[in-house]
Amino acid sequence: MSHHASGPNFGFPRGDARLDMTDLYAFTKPGDPAKSIIVLNVHPSFALNSPEPTTTEPFAPGALYEVKVDTDGDAVADLAYSVRFASAEDAKQTATVRRVQGVQAAGVGEEGEVIVQQIPVSVGREAVVTEAGEYRFFFGWRSDPFFSDVNGNFNHMQFTGDDFFLDKNVCSIVIELPNADLGSRRVGIWARTLDKTAEGWVQADRGGRPLQAVFLPGDEREAYLSGEPADDGRFIGVFAYQLGHTGDYTPEDAVSVARKLLTDILSYDPRRPTRFPDNGRTLTDDVVDGFLSMLSNGKVTGDKVGPHGDLLDEFPYLGPPHA
Repeated sequence: MSHHASGPNFGFPRGDARLDMTDLYAFTKPGDPAKSIIVLNVHPSFALNSPEPTTTEPFAPGALYEVKVDTDGDAVADLAYSVRFASAEDAKQTATVRRVQGVQAAGVGEEGEVIVQQIPVSVGREAVVTEAGEYRFFFGWRSDPFFSDVNGNFNHMQFTGDDFFLDKNVCSIVIELPNADLGSRRVGIWARTLDKTAEGWVQADRGGRPLQAVFLPGDEREAYLSGEPADDGRFIGVFAYQLGHTGDYTPEDAVSVARKLLTDILSYDPRRPTRFPDNGRTLTDDVVDGFLSMLSNGKVTGDKVGPHGDLLDEFPYLGPPHA
């Protein structure tokens, strides 16, 4: 279930669905290889363990939603796109986007170059798209593109092809940007959400690769979600233990696979075709099948679920939200 409900006991980080990061995608813009598309999905419309919807308010006002980019391979951000939302009239929201470069990109993106300011968040089926120079932005409710037989996973990997996410929504942050921003070479991308508290900023959720939180029980999950990719080596033992337990890996092989999963950064080179896990991630990449095969050491190869049919051929690419 990717990062859906990545908090404790399949709940939401800090108890707030709006801060829950579900998926991160990065791919070359269709028809224009000089630009890339980054999609950060948050706020699932339903919890995995409850039939009740979450909240209609798309994003947490005052919180930060950040996309981090490492351009030199040290797992520390050199570039960041930081989005902050505010409440507007009629229970609507607006978004302000900052581009942060250099040393500041590794911190909290409260400062930096403002690319767009107080633009409307989309709440209906029609996508509200904002253009600013070489950039395009979308913020708001969309059909969740993630696909998986969640109930089959909970039923000891007995899959029937029932896609839990087929009629679910998420809140999407979609950015179209020139590859020149990324340096037109291989970069590492991850995202995070931060909550503003009386004590300052607290990181609620983060991730680059899908499904990583599955490996992390109890306190380890909290430490992982609040941590930084540069420190992910400390979780190799935890990942290896879960791989050995679930996939019957030898200790040596479990450590080897765990090292490939960490650090938790999505590798992306805009010069090469996009396909997860080798390069970026498209909206139709079947990450669950690959994950199940890896987790089970080849014993389970898929969940009988495929990509959704409501994706768009144009920006913002995700389908309109379900009623």
